[in-house]
Amino acid sequence: MAEEAASVEAPQLDKAPPREAAVDDETRALIVPNAADLPASPPSAVEANFARYFVADFLNPGHDQYVYRHPNGLCVVGLAPAHVAFKEDGGITAVDFNVGKSDRSEMKVTGKRKRNAQHLQENSALCKVCVNDKSFVVRCCVKGSLLEINERLIKQPDLLNTSAEREGYIAIFQPKPADWLKIKDKFLSYEDYKNLRGVC
Repeated sequence: MAEEAASVEAPQLDKAPPREAAVDDETRALIVPNAADLPASPPSAVEANFARYFVADFLNPGHDQYVYRHPNGLCVVGLAPAHVAFKEDGGITAVDFNVGKSDRSEMKVTGKRKRNAQHLQENSALCKVCVNDKSFVVRCCVKGSLLEINERLIKQPDLLNTSAEREGYIAIFQPKPADWLKIKDKFLSYEDYKNLRGVC
């Protein structure tokens, strides 16, 4: 019996066939892309994470604003590069969130359900940006709940002059999906705005 067991040889395992060159080339192309196909510089966080929309001449000539929409539905609102405030000498010197009946900077939103969020219309005043002796009213542009204002702008209004599309954003809104669908067709795409104003 032992002799029979010894005489039975272990079955030969088939060796895996060598990989085909086509598979290796395909894998290599995924891991190491062709340098000629890469963009000159990587996309910014705004370009990679947001759909960018613009509003030209919102309620007043030259009052251009942007609305950057994240896939989670939140909208970041700010001043577009061609806003009339940027054309004044000296740049923006102050930001005032006290607009009439309410001071937007005193709003504190809490909890998962965003209690105390102010529900605003698209033409509601959000803040005033001051340039020398002039002030320009910044509007909400979207109908929704105001979740956050950029409090850094109160002490550092120069952020609007240096990086309006990033650290110099004005506010973050949460519009309802139905409200967003109603208004988004009024906005310009990044390319359309660039062609209209020649800047971005």
